[in-house]
Formats: sequence, C-alpha cells, structure tokens
Amino acid sequence: MNSFKSNEDNQAILQLEDLYAQVLPLIGEDPEREGLVKTPHRVAKALKFLTQGYKQDPRQILTSAMFKEDYKQMVIVKDIDFFSMCEHHMLPFFGKAHIGYIPNGYITGLSKLPRVVDVFARRLQVQERLTTQIKECIQQTLNPLGVIVVIEAQHMCMQMRGVEKQNSTTTTSDFTGAFKEAKTREEFLQLIHRK
Repeated sequence: MNSFKSNEDNQAILQLEDLYAQVLPLIGEDPEREGLVKTPHRVAKALKFLTQGYKQDPRQILTSAMFKEDYKQMVIVKDIDFFSMCEHHMLPFFGKAHIGYIPNGYITGLSKLPRVVDVFARRLQVQERLTTQIKECIQQTLNPLGVIVVIEAQHMCMQMRGVEKQNSTTTTSDFTGAFKEAKTREEFLQLIHRK
C-alpha cells in the first residue's frame, strides 16, 4: 500500500477529527487541554489504519503469489496474530488465527495467508464472520481440496465492560471439503496445538 494518502483519505481523516473533537466534551473532557489537543487527529488516523481492510482485495493478495504445484498434503500456517474491532462496541478483539488447506494444483506464498487475515481483521467485525470470510476467500481463490480456519480470541467488550470476564477466550472454526472428515480435522487440530 502506498505511503501517501489519497485526497479521499485526507478528507475522511479531517471529518473524523472534527467528530472526535465533538466527542471529548460529551464525555466530560476539555478538548483544549494540552494532552488532548491533538487527540482527535491521532484517533482519526488510528481508525483509518485499523479499518484499512475495506480498501484491500484479499483475493488479489493470494493470486499475486499463486503457483502451480502438485502437492496434495496439508499446508498449515498457525499462530497468526491479529487485531480487529468488534462492530458492536468498536472495542478491540485479538488473538491467533490458524489456517490449513489441502492444495488442488495450486499453492500460494505462505506470507499471503497472514495478509488475508489482516485484510478481513482490519474491518469492523464479529469473530464468526471473520472466520468464514477467511475460509471463503481461500476456497474461492485457490480452489483447494479443503480449507479450515480456527480463530481463538479475547474480546475487550467482554473484559472491559459487560460481564467483565478477563480470562475468557472465544474459539470459532469453519471448514470445507476434505476437512469435513473428522480424521482430517483432528490431524489439523493436533498439529496447531503441538508445541
């Protein structure tokens, strides 16, 4: 992604900055206080960064390093760190994604799978949708014999507010093709939890 911002991005940052400047007094803060003078601008830039996935094409990422290969065993990239924002409260959730696929004539560069995770994570999300979007993107783009995605995450909306359960973890999974067989799924799960 280019380091310079488009006019559209700059305009969005200015509009967000104005909105955050209006938020500060509504929560009881003084927007003119020294520590807060630049906060609306910083938060606007941060939000644009945290939601940049809307402007990225995950399928293009996979096809940019897609190669013919006659390999039909499981390929796993595990422990992919990700950070996202819950669409209900716009608070962070974060954790690890684990991806497995069984090629069907094509493979992709290993670094492309974490990048696909980032594209979908850098949008307002729910963990369930994030899991399915990653799976569907890989299935539709590479057409493998099967794909499995498991995500383990902590949600700040549960830890900071609401039920306030600090040690809770949410696990979601979705799979296609060969991973519908319990034996294949079990092999994947054993491999991702092996230390």
